[in-house]
Amino acid sequence: MSSLLAATPTPEAPPHTGGLLLLIDGTAGLLTVAALGIVLLLVLIIKVRLQPFVALLAVSIAVGLSAGLSVTELFGTVQRSTSVSMIESGMGGILGHVAIIIGLGTMLGAILEVSGGAEALSARLLNLFGEKRAPLAMGLTGLIFGIPVFFDVGIFVLAPIVYAAAKRSGKSILLYAMPLLAGLSMTHAFLPPHPGPVAAAGLFKVDLGWVILMGVIVGIPAVLAAWAYAAWIGKRLFVPVPQDMVEAADEAKAAVAAERAARRAAVGGPTDGAGTDAGTVKSTGTGAGSGSVTVAVAEGPGGDPAEQPPALSTVFLIIGTPLLLILAATFSSIALDPSTFRSVVEFFGHPFVALTIALLMAYYLLGIRRGWSRKSLETVSTASLKPVGNILLVVGAGGVFGAVLKGSGIADALADTFNDVGLPIIVLAWLISVVLRVAQGSATVAIVTTAGIVVPLVEGQDLSQAHLALIIMAISAGSIFASHVNDGGFWIVAKYFGISERDTLKSWTVLETVLSVAGFVVAASLSVFI
Repeated sequence: MSSLLAATPTPEAPPHTGGLLLLIDGTAGLLTVAALGIVLLLVLIIKVRLQPFVALLAVSIAVGLSAGLSVTELFGTVQRSTSVSMIESGMGGILGHVAIIIGLGTMLGAILEVSGGAEALSARLLNLFGEKRAPLAMGLTGLIFGIPVFFDVGIFVLAPIVYAAAKRSGKSILLYAMPLLAGLSMTHAFLPPHPGPVAAAGLFKVDLGWVILMGVIVGIPAVLAAWAYAAWIGKRLFVPVPQDMVEAADEAKAAVAAERAARRAAVGGPTDGAGTDAGTVKSTGTGAGSGSVTVAVAEGPGGDPAEQPPALSTVFLIIGTPLLLILAATFSSIALDPSTFRSVVEFFGHPFVALTIALLMAYYLLGIRRGWSRKSLETVSTASLKPVGNILLVVGAGGVFGAVLKGSGIADALADTFNDVGLPIIVLAWLISVVLRVAQGSATVAIVTTAGIVVPLVEGQDLSQAHLALIIMAISAGSIFASHVNDGGFWIVAKYFGISERDTLKSWTVLETVLSVAGFVVAASLSVFI
């Protein structure tokens, strides 16, 4: 009898039938829960003005309960047991990969920003291309400097250069601002270590090397299309340089110059010969509400300011090193047989290690070697992490949302339904991202929410890492579509460059749409062959 019981198979756990499924059964009920969840998310963010992290977490819990998940499945138990909390696993699963990369990338960008790397890059490119090609120089500046810094930080740092170029030429500020914004937006949408592509790579479990490669392949044609529109609109829509911003920048520079002169008079020369700890970084903010340091003076060991900007080759070296290391590690698994050399390449090319190396290089080449103290480096690094908390929480909540969709069976229902529609997954991914972006404004929310919906659709299809990276590019492209009045970036662009709301819609909103559509077209075209 006992042997008979032992041989009896354990019955499978019944499907979830609680919550809203008591009223609407099966796939129709799961799809209804998904639709109501997305509507609730948009209402909470747009109408209620609830913080996106709180909104995503609340909707995840509501969707889970409506789909019949138990409290134990959602939250686990107080006692130690084998049950795994979906909220904890969803949050920890994504942040374990994303948080370190975003943190290291943010600190790297801050050092490049405060040290004057952006100004050095812009000045060199402007001199190289000349007055007639200044818009192209501004575009390349945004493209290169946008890799390590966030979009809004890039605007705050580089805007004075745009003012100067437009004031010197007497032409519309759009002619110089739009190419810069296109470069910054492209890198922010398509390339690590920016939060969107990093979060999507973590959810899809795609190597960052593939994301970088596809980001470059998709992003370059997209930004070229955006630059073409920027040149067209810049010649047809005249917007003068905002005098209040120019005056603020001049005032800040005058204050720094006065501070330098006073310090020279007080110190009278080097007081001791040692110590990188003798230097400090003094800063004044020129970007209202930016929360970032935009003007800095690095003092040498004896109080003598290090006025020379960093060499352009140094800036390129620091930005390029982590990208090359990550790419080398990604393709070593294809080109090399298992060996000690391959292990070394993969170690140094892991995103955690590669970004740490780049950050240490920046600390020395842009900081210590130019007279910064260790305390100054710590201050700049710590200050740069303050705005990152919100980003990480939103990304983590997106991971929770994806885990609930999968654990409740909603993801499988969505996968079956979308497969019946007949549209390619990459098209669906872009469309979903576009809808979420236009509806609620946040690119990060659009990416993590879309990824949570799309990841189950690709499971079991044996897609290559390259193809999955292209799907990520489609999602990222959708997340920047038609930036308008519900997007913080819209107001930053309008107010910082003195553009009216009507003209911002004609220039910036259309520019983002061109960038989005062009990026999607390239990604979708490549997906046919990869």
